[in-house]
Amino acid sequence: MSDYKHTLNLPQTDFPMRGNLAKREPERLERWYAEDIYGQIRKARAGRKTFILHDGPPYANGDIHIGHAVNKILKDTIVKSRTLDGFDAPYVPGWDCHGLPIELKVEQEVGKVGDKVSARDFRDACRAFAHRQVDGQRQDFKRLGVLGDWDDPYLTMAPGTEANILRGLGRIFASGHMSRGFKPVHWCTDCGSALAEAEVEYHDHTSPAVDVRYPVVDNADFARRTGIEDRLPEGARVSIPIWTTTPWTLPASRGVTLHPEYVYRVLQVVGDAGTEVLVLVEGLDQPALARYGFTEQAELGRVTGDRLERLMLQHPFLEQRQVPVILGDHVTTDAGTGAVHTAPGHGQDDYRVGLEYGLEVENPVGNDGHFLEGVPFVAGQFVFKANKTLVALLGERGMLLAHQKYQHSYPCCWRHKTPIIFRATPQWFINLDQAGLRETALSAIEQVSWMPAWGQARIDGMVRNRPDWCISRQRNWGVPIALFVDRRSGEPHPRTLELIEQVARRMESDGIDAWNDLDPRDLLGDEADQYEKVTDILDVWFDSGITHATVLEADARLSVPADLYLEGSDQHRGWFQSSLLTSSAIRGHAPYRGVLTHGFTVDAKGRKMSKSVGNVVAPQTVMNKLGADVLRLWVASTDYSGEMAVSDDILSRTADAYRRMRNTARFLLANLNGFDPATDLVAPEDMLPFDRWAVDRAWQVQQDVCRAYDSYEFHRIYHRIHNFCTVDMGSLYLDVIKDRQYTTPADSLARRSCQTAMYHIVEALVRWLAPILSFTADEIWEHMPGEREATVFMAEWYQGLFALEADARFDRAFWDQVIAVREAVSKQLETLRAADQLGASLEAEVDLYCPEAVLQSLARLGDELRFLLITSAARLHPDSEMPAGAARAELDDGGTLGIVAARSEHPKCNRCWHRREDVGSHAGHPELCGRCVENVEAGGEHRQVA
Repeated sequence: MSDYKHTLNLPQTDFPMRGNLAKREPERLERWYAEDIYGQIRKARAGRKTFILHDGPPYANGDIHIGHAVNKILKDTIVKSRTLDGFDAPYVPGWDCHGLPIELKVEQEVGKVGDKVSARDFRDACRAFAHRQVDGQRQDFKRLGVLGDWDDPYLTMAPGTEANILRGLGRIFASGHMSRGFKPVHWCTDCGSALAEAEVEYHDHTSPAVDVRYPVVDNADFARRTGIEDRLPEGARVSIPIWTTTPWTLPASRGVTLHPEYVYRVLQVVGDAGTEVLVLVEGLDQPALARYGFTEQAELGRVTGDRLERLMLQHPFLEQRQVPVILGDHVTTDAGTGAVHTAPGHGQDDYRVGLEYGLEVENPVGNDGHFLEGVPFVAGQFVFKANKTLVALLGERGMLLAHQKYQHSYPCCWRHKTPIIFRATPQWFINLDQAGLRETALSAIEQVSWMPAWGQARIDGMVRNRPDWCISRQRNWGVPIALFVDRRSGEPHPRTLELIEQVARRMESDGIDAWNDLDPRDLLGDEADQYEKVTDILDVWFDSGITHATVLEADARLSVPADLYLEGSDQHRGWFQSSLLTSSAIRGHAPYRGVLTHGFTVDAKGRKMSKSVGNVVAPQTVMNKLGADVLRLWVASTDYSGEMAVSDDILSRTADAYRRMRNTARFLLANLNGFDPATDLVAPEDMLPFDRWAVDRAWQVQQDVCRAYDSYEFHRIYHRIHNFCTVDMGSLYLDVIKDRQYTTPADSLARRSCQTAMYHIVEALVRWLAPILSFTADEIWEHMPGEREATVFMAEWYQGLFALEADARFDRAFWDQVIAVREAVSKQLETLRAADQLGASLEAEVDLYCPEAVLQSLARLGDELRFLLITSAARLHPDSEMPAGAARAELDDGGTLGIVAARSEHPKCNRCWHRREDVGSHAGHPELCGRCVENVEAGGEHRQVA
């Protein structure tokens, strides 16, 4: 038997079949930074239109988790795709470096300020800790394949940034949106500080629910207001019951609020203590009486809440205090009695309605959550423990109507997971209403593109209903609210803006220590004794929310507004909102043109990631085992608009999909061996029709891929590319062209035409993959023929693809028909193979019985139909001759295709493996078919179509 291997164009490439990503990716990453690939991209795109994705700063605390990986991969995918669009799309990463979590970590290491360490040394320790965290996270983010200016990120603790944060505060102050006030704020007794809205989360909590009598002081006044003078029993105790789940707030109670329009029933009831009169809102009256164990004797009257306004009531246990009935729209009939005890120092609605009525804002609770000395009955007690004391006291005084355990959703600190309290303290606020900031922000929301679209309604509702933003914190590690306030009036110094700028200049070199170490006389001179130096620091959400001014506006690499902000869906109440409010206050519009959100990661069963459950997927583990590109492909394949399920099994399936894409690229590269696009590229009009079809399929995919990148629908890209690699290429085109690629002369049109198609396809494919499979795409790029940029990340979308002409003789409809016939034949061959009547498809000969239109269409292929079917022979017949035993397949046009397939009786060609009757007809090559003889001896066979 002769060896004809040397006459074949066998595939050859150094591009390995196995990615071995865990080993090779770090090596490639090292080269990217040694060659400054990011810097080369910036030079290549200099002067182009920019696309700015502003990096929301992760917190510099702890190792990155899978949520961090999702966020950074999505950002990197977008930046790289916009670079392919031709934009100059820089990526400047950042970190949020101030705040309580770092303080708590450092306290564990060095102790609390004033105990074992000075404030200055403590801040130095916080800064050093944050730097270590940044360095660790930076390495993991780079390992993910995220390209950016990692050597020059923005840090909120950088002195220049701290100075600009203070300047941003000054701009908001100048716009009239900032003030100091004694208002109730979320307060964590563990943190010892006020909390921002975004630092509060809700958990199930069991509270003591109590119904408490507030007796009417003047029964005659009550009778006149309700029109029951002749029906009110003489000497009867008249009460308006309230219902509350926070008995500890009762010492600060300054009123009882009714809804002005609700109807309240005046009921004569009887209980263990005898007959009395209660006022209960209609609809909640019967459930309330059932709780009390009372029986209704009579309805004495009905009255709307507004008729009882300013009626005086006796506080249930503070004998010297009488409180008025006031009116408020926040009263609901969801639960309770329709009457709400009002403590302006312990609730936002209470504060707001109390302000209207001039009620005292009383806060008898200290920073640690314990009642202050001198508070009757509960002095020194922790608020939640005081509930028991107060419930017992109410019982002793005869004011307790009911006491139950009540489970409900309760605000908790996001760090400590412990219940928080509302507590009025002197704080600095950004006021949403006093200078029209709320309306400005709501208007700005309408000008932004929100993705998904529901994000607009979500943030609109949050901004529309949120209270003023408390921006002050009583901690050490943060940017100071560097103001001087008058010791008597509390008003800021009249030269506040000038003083802020002077402090900011000092901070540019010395950071926040410039304020903390400042002697007020250095700036105020003889005025220093008149003014108090504010010691509060800024809410960490202000630090990150103002980055549109401190980073986008101040950094020459960037600009404001950004084209896109991208974070998790929880940031509608966090970074998106703090950025919106500060930008609206400073410049009257949003800091972003578009906002994109992604969901949270869960396991395969939809459960939240938890170390205790054991379902955590660490990105470091995935990269060390499967490689970053597999993790990136999982992110791209998942619809991130909802929850993102990840597990070892899911990642394993993703790795399988990765291998199919890699193998497709490898086949293309291997069969481009010896192809030089400068000399061997075939013009589109000279290419074989089947090759033009393959390029057209890639052209169609590229239209979809580019649209999907533009709309950030990466899961569509994944499915489109995966389908193209496995179906269009793997199961069809690449399978069919193997014969032509391997057996025709190396420089023949038949071979160069399909190499041209593969060259066009791999040029497009590598770019489709680059934003997602960054390491692999760059590896493919190195093995591609022809002159090109140093890296795929400097390239733009490939423009060499072309579409089939609509009036072409072999148009898309023709090839759709061929594919349908091919699938029907393959199915029949598989049936024979399963029955052991056939081996490889080249052992078969097929006879097709076709409707006239199909017959005429397929006849254009002539003998080349067999190459498309990958059979040794393929013959066409009219369907009128279809034998009874033929297999039948329904075609899309309603016709029926008959298929008769059988094992060929002809000998097998030792070179192309086709079974042909002319094998052995050439004396010099007795083992070859006539076609192979021509390919070996003469100028090569001539292909017309495929």
